Amino acid sequence: MNRVKEIRKEREISQETLARYVTISRKYLSIIEHQQATPSISIAMKISKALGVSVDKIFLDLSSAEMPIYPKPIRFIDLFCGIGGFRYASQYAFNKLGLEGRCVFSSDIDKYVQKSYEANFGEKPAGDITKIDASEIPNFDILFGGFPCQAFSICGLQKGFADNTRGTLFFDIARILKEKQPQMFVLENVKNLVNHDNGKTMKIILEVLRDELGYHVDYKLLNALDFGLPQKRERIIIIGSKKPFFMDWNFDVKEKKTLDNILEKNVDKKHYASSEIVAKRKAKHTASVYPSIWHENKSGNISSYPYSCALRAGASYNYLLVNGERRLTPREMLRLQGFPDSFKIVVSDTQTRKQAGNAIPVDMVERVIEKFLPLAF
Repeated sequence: MNRVKEIRKEREISQETLARYVTISRKYLSIIEHQQATPSISIAMKISKALGVSVDKIFLDLSSAEMPIYPKPIRFIDLFCGIGGFRYASQYAFNKLGLEGRCVFSSDIDKYVQKSYEANFGEKPAGDITKIDASEIPNFDILFGGFPCQAFSICGLQKGFADNTRGTLFFDIARILKEKQPQMFVLENVKNLVNHDNGKTMKIILEVLRDELGYHVDYKLLNALDFGLPQKRERIIIIGSKKPFFMDWNFDVKEKKTLDNILEKNVDKKHYASSEIVAKRKAKHTASVYPSIWHENKSGNISSYPYSCALRAGASYNYLLVNGERRLTPREMLRLQGFPDSFKIVVSDTQTRKQAGNAIPVDMVERVIEKFLPLAF
């Protein structure tokens, strides 16, 4: 099994260019990429050198795959935890696999998030992760983190992640992984991470995780819509393990929620738009489905769908109208992210909307964790 094709594409190297460098035919390279041939050690080493990735991270030996052996319990940490999306997703996955999971550390800098997290999980997250020494974090088996994407510098002395990622929050994930060496991690980020800084940001992240920290890594752009949530929310999921693995990113999701499952029946008048706004919207647009969520973009164009556009933490809340008449309630926004109705809302509507907009799609991440766990242990 090999990852030549995906890593070649990450590097934006054509088949023809790589084949020429390795001194093999393009046809033979294509056969290798389609898992139809195993190259000699010398050719594998040339491919590795050309792609700038260690050979064991490109060519995977899965022949000795054994039944997974899980720690009891599986200890995990929840970085940039928000209101606990990873906490719910992992617990659902553990339950389906008959495993016991235990959160041994959580962290988020937002005081309102800390309040919500504590109300729902009985523990207050630690604050600013940049101020916490990795050695002070309890040992754990899995790292979960939906880290914010900040600008990455590729200047300096090129001595590794300490130079390339310092000043970004990914640096804190990297230093904790380096110190604690957990078996696996699952990270989540915005769709644009792949293209950020012309792809340099993602390249640095993968190089750090694979080459400097020694993990086998894969990633995929996933959409919450494909996992039963009526929200078009595309997110990059990055997974890694100390153990070689091949992840099948195809998911068979049969049970899907609709807006009928999400929308509340009795909604407070405070959530309704003014009659002027409603009249203006309906004069410009007529929905073809009901119920629907109307979206007005920056140009003033209105569209409607039987699902929501991606929730955001900021003012985009004002541009989403249920049936062109009212804004989503905090509970509806939480439901769109897959949070159960048992989730306690203990902060203002404004803060809850922000928290929901920053959260991960629970149903989507649950399926990834459930499929990845047996491969990683």
